[in-house]
Amino acid sequence: MRIIPAIDIIDGKCVRLTKGDYNTKKIYNENPIEVAKEFEDSGIEYLHVVDLDGAKASEIINYNVLEQIATKTNLKIDFGGGLKSDKDVEIAFNSGANQITGGSIAVKNPTIFESWISKYGAEKIILGADFYPDTSGGKIATNGWQEESSLELIPFITDYQKKGIQYVICTDISKDGMLQGPSFEVYSAILSSVNSLQLIASGGISTYEEIPRLAENGCEGVIIGKAIYENKISLKQLEQFILNQ
Repeated sequence: MRIIPAIDIIDGKCVRLTKGDYNTKKIYNENPIEVAKEFEDSGIEYLHVVDLDGAKASEIINYNVLEQIATKTNLKIDFGGGLKSDKDVEIAFNSGANQITGGSIAVKNPTIFESWISKYGAEKIILGADFYPDTSGGKIATNGWQEESSLELIPFITDYQKKGIQYVICTDISKDGMLQGPSFEVYSAILSSVNSLQLIASGGISTYEEIPRLAENGCEGVIIGKAIYENKISLKQLEQFILNQ
């Protein structure tokens, strides 16, 4: 299972939010490149970068930060946040992204999102399935988690898998930034319903012990944010996990 630390960017700085609420912004480092280098020095190969300014503006904003991380490290970066047009995606890839994540666009403009899958290939395009939990499993949220759609989580993923999607980042918004543990049951339900899916768990990771459990569940990757920044999980622990796989 891939270990994928997260760097969320506002005003060029490394921040974290709680449940996607911009009013809860906490700055952890003024220099995201320093953070990325620290991850790389710990044997980490992958990075999840979210342009929170872009998510709010509905267009790519912090591509300069992406470019600096891509040129100053060898990390394989997936980039998301506000990618709404062909031009946005082109800028992201030209700035050094290995993959891009589309969430709101996959709900609101499936035609353009499907065109990206065709143009760049399924290995380059990640479906962002951000959800609010409910009795059916979950409802997909859009626009920086400000809006809830009527789309149900598992059918949403299944439909896009039929259209070629291989990678899905699945975030339980109710858990994001809460350090209360991830949605093991939801991930198990997805993986038992959808075959051959590269599922990346996101949201709520709080202790090291949850990581091997997600691997046992069948998750292909895990995105870890606040737990690293709040020293709940050490980079040394992550380094050991990577070495022991």
